[in-house]
Amino acid sequence: MATLYVENVPHGLYKALRKRARENRKSIAAEVISLLERHIPTAEELQRRRKFYERMSELRARHSESSGSFPTADDMIREDRDR
Repeated sequence: MATLYVENVPHGLYKALRKRARENRKSIAAEVISLLERHIPTAEELQRRRKFYERMSELRARHSESSGSFPTADDMIREDRDR
């Protein structure tokens, strides 16, 4: 596992990080690792996202706006007004 040293952290940022770590009952190092894991995607995560977006694009391409037997919102409003 790699080691990361960070120098010249602004005081306000360090203070906020320390507060957040205390609130989450973690060390500052554990909190930094947690934040990095949450906000920096790995190569595997980026690949998973690409596959997801490709799949969504395929599904959108298959679905036309007037497909199915469901009326559009405009049709439903007109029908309701005509009652």
